[in-house]
Amino acid sequence: MPRKSSVAQELVLAAETVVQTTSDAHELRKAQAILLPALHSLDLIATGRLIGRSRASVSRLQNEFRATIEGQQSPRSNWGGRRRQNMNPEEEQAFLEPFFKKAQRGGVLVVSDIQKAYETAVKRTVPPSTIYRLLARHGWRKIAPARRHPQGDPEAQQAWKKNSKTT
Repeated sequence: MPRKSSVAQELVLAAETVVQTTSDAHELRKAQAILLPALHSLDLIATGRLIGRSRASVSRLQNEFRATIEGQQSPRSNWGGRRRQNMNPEEEQAFLEPFFKKAQRGGVLVVSDIQKAYETAVKRTVPPSTIYRLLARHGWRKIAPARRHPQGDPEAQQAWKKNSKTT
């Protein structure tokens, strides 16, 4: 059987005030995540069923509410982002600039060369997918050739001849 949570009385009073005054659904759920266990001795699972969230979300909502009442920044504000980035976006752009300039002059982007330079810059090995994601973030895309040569496909050859006569 899960343990019953103990909630401080000042949190209960603050949650009651929020329930009566808020018009925001997220704020209401945070207050309910405090009130239901405190007033009705519910565990996190039962509270989650009542407010339509998971057990983990109820705990997270309680922590957010406590942080709000204590005047701290909500822990939720640091969700997302690139936690495992090797370079920030500006550094990535500066790193890729010479390769893009070379490609604009008619060269080809060789991923293995970029990967070697990237590994040297970050001082560790990285898989090729990291380089492809890096290139995609900065607007590069692989231009694939046509699947068939127009002269090898009779229908495409006729369409090509038709188009070339009209021009």
